[in-house]
Amino acid sequence: MAAESAAFTPLTLPVLPLDDEVVLPGMVVPLDLSDAEVRAAVEAAQAAARSEPGKPRVLLVPRIDGTHAATGVLGTVEQVGRLADGDPGALIRGRGRVRIGAGTTGPGAALWVEGTRVDETLPEPLPGQVTELVTEYKALATAWLRKRGAWQVVDRVQAIDDVSALADNSGYSPFLTTEQKVELLETTDPVARLKLATQQLRDHLAEQDVAETIAKDVQEGVDKQQREFLLRRQLEAVRKELREINGEQDGEESDDYRARVEAADLPEKVREAALKEVDKLERSSDQSPEGSWIRTWLDTVLEMPWSERTEDAYDIQGAQAVLDAEHAGLEDVKERITEYLAVRKRRGDRGLGVVGGRRGGAVLALVGPPGVGKTSLGESVAHAMGRKFVRVALGGVRDEAEIRGHRRTYVGALPGRIVRAIKEAGSMNPVVLLDEIDKVGSDFRGDPAAALLEVLDPAQNHTFRDHYLEVELDLSDVVFLATANVLEAIPEALLDRMELVRLDGYTEDEKVVIARDHLLPRQLERAGLDADEVTVDEGALRKLAGEYTREAGVRTLERSIARLLRKVAAQHELGERELPFTVTEGDLRGLIGRPHHVPESAQDPAERRTAVPGVATGLAVTGAGGDVLYVEASLADPETGAAGLTLTGQLGDVMKESAQIALSFLRSHGAELELPVGDLKDRGAHIHFPAGAVPKDGPSAGVTMTTALASLLSGRLVRTDVAMTGEVSLTGRVLPIGGVKQKLLAAHRAGITTVIIPKRNEPDLDDVPAEVLDKLDVHAVTDVRQVLELALAPATNGAEREVPVAA
Repeated sequence: MAAESAAFTPLTLPVLPLDDEVVLPGMVVPLDLSDAEVRAAVEAAQAAARSEPGKPRVLLVPRIDGTHAATGVLGTVEQVGRLADGDPGALIRGRGRVRIGAGTTGPGAALWVEGTRVDETLPEPLPGQVTELVTEYKALATAWLRKRGAWQVVDRVQAIDDVSALADNSGYSPFLTTEQKVELLETTDPVARLKLATQQLRDHLAEQDVAETIAKDVQEGVDKQQREFLLRRQLEAVRKELREINGEQDGEESDDYRARVEAADLPEKVREAALKEVDKLERSSDQSPEGSWIRTWLDTVLEMPWSERTEDAYDIQGAQAVLDAEHAGLEDVKERITEYLAVRKRRGDRGLGVVGGRRGGAVLALVGPPGVGKTSLGESVAHAMGRKFVRVALGGVRDEAEIRGHRRTYVGALPGRIVRAIKEAGSMNPVVLLDEIDKVGSDFRGDPAAALLEVLDPAQNHTFRDHYLEVELDLSDVVFLATANVLEAIPEALLDRMELVRLDGYTEDEKVVIARDHLLPRQLERAGLDADEVTVDEGALRKLAGEYTREAGVRTLERSIARLLRKVAAQHELGERELPFTVTEGDLRGLIGRPHHVPESAQDPAERRTAVPGVATGLAVTGAGGDVLYVEASLADPETGAAGLTLTGQLGDVMKESAQIALSFLRSHGAELELPVGDLKDRGAHIHFPAGAVPKDGPSAGVTMTTALASLLSGRLVRTDVAMTGEVSLTGRVLPIGGVKQKLLAAHRAGITTVIIPKRNEPDLDDVPAEVLDKLDVHAVTDVRQVLELALAPATNGAEREVPVAA
């Protein structure tokens, strides 16, 4: 009990303040006596120790921002002497915590306070949790000390068994802040203090692991860069030695972009832009992603044929001979190319090759049904002009960047298709075929057709800018040929920049010539046959073109010829036929089956569609060219059918209006035409267009519907050999329509001999081939009454009129 009471005896001690430092019990620290407050405290303690046994004692109190802590440490002055730097100093050992009380007086100039020792003893034996905590702290402290290489301190820490002393030993940790040490000082419970010290040490070790991982990664990156740098230097040295062995100059290195740019024949503005990029490349590091972008851009610019141009073949007659030899028909296109070459030749002779920065290019739009040779015509044009040929397929393109290119900042950026076509051609004046320009779409990525406006505008395409190149590209010397099937699908602004050339299909005679001179030799080669082994006479080719196919082009005709030759080759291999063999008109049915398109005029009169009143033959234009269209009309039974007009066959709004106009005209003018118009008032009329799955629209079937209804009411048949086209008005006027050439070609293919067209369309007959006009009796009319006189067969004498009734 005496020892316990002595532990709590009040103490009077001089204060030794520590600025931003903390000393915990058990620590031995040297203090500089040159500080006035430190010297005053030590001298006061020495003066007091003369009258008391033992070593001089001071109270070590942390002072943070001028404020003293509430708890200090009792320290004994172990030794007074000089520090390593020669200054006077004192060695002080911390003995125990003291809770600071009120101030008091004492000898010397130091501040004296009263204090009470803090009892830090723990009951014996220690609980299991405390023992585990001691073990964990020693393990963490040992791991940290081993990382620092302090092996001698490890043994001293392992030898400490007192919980309070073990917790206070963390005061030596350099990673603890002053605030953390003050918290340890003011935590009087030894177990709580040890938990706090353990947590602080655990947090520091975790931070140290992360820092070591980051440092390791950084060091590995630095080592990799240094290794790569060293290897690149070695590679350059090896290449230099190889060049010296091979006798090459240093300037011929492929990576020397500056030398390549200066040696290339580039336009001035392109050269300036390229040299700027070379400057950027020289300033960037090898690991910079910008370097790879610049190198790819420079490669693209250097691969462009900036100064390469092919000389046009100004042999006008020779060019025309090439076009005639490779394509039958298509006179409009041939004339346009011949005109272009003639003008180019004259401009060159007069020194007008370049005017205002623009050259004499051309932009033609070839519009026509499939299979008429639009795509193959592009190669023939390039052949005739002596230019390079490049085909750019635009079908299904929906991204504007496909035309103008991507910005260089995008990953995987590429120049547009126009720039790639020029690079592929290897010259700045190729023939570029923009195939299927009417199939270009648009979505959220932009409208490629809008991007083509600058490309196809002769007034501005000499300064075309691709988003990837970002330098001006002169396209004014390029001959652009755009192909399309449907004219309406091309945007009007784009169509305005092109010269329109229509390809309306081939006549039967032209098909026979094409089949004989082009299709048959090609298919003979593909079938593995020689020209002297199988021959096809002209009659067989004409029947193939007229009865086995019905199209504006010749694709199906070529497939029919290929099928015919495959059959002959197979029969020869099976031993069923000897070669050489001549295919005649009579052999076709046995080889490839029956005809699929027998003309209406060749059928039995009783089987023809116009064998009954109310059926008329019209002419129409589809995406595949011209076609024959039949119109059927009937009247409903007055007892069961409702009055009015019924239309079927997937008709558009314009065609429905034409039917209403035809019915209204007959109701108002039926009397003068001697038609029983009362049937139209009491009975419902039904007009049907066969091939009901095909949508139909347009005003040109007006006269055909009027004729069908007039035939139905009068009982007079419509002549089988007559087809008609034209818009009808309420007064009976026949108004002009479009597609006359295609419609007359379709009538010729179908075996029609008489065609009725509007009078105002008579000038369009100049576009129809002469051999077709010779076989057609074309009547140009102004009034629907003339149509009825020409189309309706004479009434049978004494025969009663029979009007078909709708079921």
